[in-house]
Amino acid sequence: MAASQSSRIGEYITHHLTFLTNKPQTSIIDFSVVNYDTVFFSVLLAVLFAASFYWAARRAVANPGAPRGFQSFVEMIVEFIDNQVKDMFHGTSQLVAPLALTIFCWVFLFNAMDLLPIDLLPDIAGGLGLAHLKVVPSTDLSSVFGLSLTVFLLTIFYSVKVKGPLGFLGELTLRPFSSKNVFVQALFVPINFVLESVTFCARPISLALRLFGNIFAGEMVFALLALLTLLHSFAGLETMSGWAMMLMQAVLTFLWEVFHLLIITIQAFVFMVLTVVYLSMAHEHH
Repeated sequence: MAASQSSRIGEYITHHLTFLTNKPQTSIIDFSVVNYDTVFFSVLLAVLFAASFYWAARRAVANPGAPRGFQSFVEMIVEFIDNQVKDMFHGTSQLVAPLALTIFCWVFLFNAMDLLPIDLLPDIAGGLGLAHLKVVPSTDLSSVFGLSLTVFLLTIFYSVKVKGPLGFLGELTLRPFSSKNVFVQALFVPINFVLESVTFCARPISLALRLFGNIFAGEMVFALLALLTLLHSFAGLETMSGWAMMLMQAVLTFLWEVFHLLIITIQAFVFMVLTVVYLSMAHEHH
């Protein structure tokens, strides 16, 4: 009985960690693998974000005056992001503020999918004949690395555009160690390049893994809380202790939902802030 129960628990966890994909992934990097659920929910949330903000913008133009409801909420978010960008970014670019707004809202929506009941959409998908369904795009390394690498490429683009190829190369080779003596400085170049390259290339990795790790951990907590219900569904609810455990599971889930709402907001904000900081550094001359 215990072995059978452990097996079903393992299957439950494995089921919730498996993507709806075109083929099993056999290596860490495999560009032939497509996670259909990640693509679907990423596009769906992008359309939801764009359509809702477009609707609010059209109403703002058509009805000047004091905003109310969702329009007021959108204006509050736009003003908040705009103030953050003004405080952190000191260059001249029309891309940074819209990019920061898009990243914050899109990543927040990614993370917010974790607040849905963990078995709701997978059970619906199972009824439609789909074997697996993961509904949180930010728990997919392909998704978060796609975002972080886009930011990384933009950082390189603006570094070269603003400082020139030699200026960008100089930032990677002329610091942190420097000397007024040309020959001594030449000896420092390879050391500086190794140190700065490691730091520079670590940006997209840390940006992606920070988001992935926090949201994946939150998802695992929801799965473990759901197991409290699952365990008692195996054993039945004939005793008062069984019902007490069910009640405790409901309370703990609610408390974790409230706490996790703070986590997903902070993670979206941190991703947005680091994006603006990296682009600001790309526009600054040293």
